[in-house]
Amino acid sequence: MNTFFNISHERLHVLTVGELNRATKQFLEQNMPLLWVQGEISNFKCYQSGHWYFSLKDASAQVRCVLFSHKNQYIDWQPKDGMQVEVLALVTLYEPRGDFQLNIETMRRAGLGELYEAFEKLKSKLEKSGLFSIETKKTLPVYTKQIGIITSPDTAALRDVLATLQRRMPWLPVVIYPTLVQGKTAATSIANTIKMACERSECDVLILCRGGGSIEDLWAFNEEIVALAIAASPIPIISGIGHETDFTIADFVADIRAPTPTGAAELASKDRIELGHRLDILHQRLYRDAWHRTENAMQQVDILSHRLIYPGDRIKHQIIQLHHLQDRFIKTWQYQTEKRQWKLLELTQRIITVSPNISRLEQRQKELLVRMHHECSRYFSSLSIRMQHLQVQLSHLNPQSVLARGYSITFSMRNNIIICDSKQINPGDKIQVKFAHGLCEADVTKTKNS
Repeated sequence: MNTFFNISHERLHVLTVGELNRATKQFLEQNMPLLWVQGEISNFKCYQSGHWYFSLKDASAQVRCVLFSHKNQYIDWQPKDGMQVEVLALVTLYEPRGDFQLNIETMRRAGLGELYEAFEKLKSKLEKSGLFSIETKKTLPVYTKQIGIITSPDTAALRDVLATLQRRMPWLPVVIYPTLVQGKTAATSIANTIKMACERSECDVLILCRGGGSIEDLWAFNEEIVALAIAASPIPIISGIGHETDFTIADFVADIRAPTPTGAAELASKDRIELGHRLDILHQRLYRDAWHRTENAMQQVDILSHRLIYPGDRIKHQIIQLHHLQDRFIKTWQYQTEKRQWKLLELTQRIITVSPNISRLEQRQKELLVRMHHECSRYFSSLSIRMQHLQVQLSHLNPQSVLARGYSITFSMRNNIIICDSKQINPGDKIQVKFAHGLCEADVTKTKNS
């Protein structure tokens, strides 16, 4: 709550009228959310600024309302005194006069709430089923051969579409598929007409169109049967229903949505002026390409004609060239033959020169064999003498030979090492003495260092 409304027993804050109205306005706007209010229109006035002022009343009370021009431009019907309406409004206070009022965001005729609820429910259902998915949308042909229009023959929307097509592409064939566009049976009629147009398969594009109207007037295009027929169509469908601010379920399911029926005709056709301009550009490009190809061909002809030789002259030239090649071949063959003959003679002479003396080589082999036997015998004899000498030396170094001469080896029984010095043992230690043959154990009673 605003601090201006906090009452203290110690001190009362005195407010000006402006402060009071400002605080009340802030309190209302901050604590009252946007809400729907139903009532009857009274004292309706439309000012030159485009703003609407009126009162909303019921049997027991009334409240002032304002609907500014930038918001009421989206309402496609004219409010009048006595109408029952529902308004989505912000509760506020007009500070200069202290008037309690509703700033209206949008307004609808009473009873449309159920229609809007049904619209949102079906829209959510179809969206979840994938009927609005971009992946399912079919693309329009680049150049349409024939257009089909599904609408009522008596509507102004049809005249607008035909006038637009006549202006843009007067030669384009048009097929009109009559159907009801308003009333209880309109939805079934529209769905059947779409199926019939698809079965006939005589058009490249279908335009589903209707002029503007209230939500009740356009309700046939919010029926599920129409949405399913549009989704099942193998032919691309453009929806041109109502004004730019009107949205129906058919708009979401259609392959392309146009803001108006006229816009649908423009999407389905090409502008003849634009096509003519494009044809001029293509004609100029084709003309330039043709001239460039012709010029290149003429230049190629000149080059080829310059390279062209009379066949008789070409044959004479080839005969002369053939004789020349024949002479070169004969000379080359003779040269190679003589060269190989000289090479053969040279090799024959070399073979004769280096021919081996077999008897002399055999004698030489025998002499070498005798020398080899003599040298091997002398070498093995020398090795035998050396081995005997080494055996004698090895026997002198054999510890067993030393022991045989009266020596012995003493071991410490404590750590099993050879005793080389009396310092390694102490009285009382046990020792082991190894002889050339056998061994004995003894106790040390005395040591002496010499």
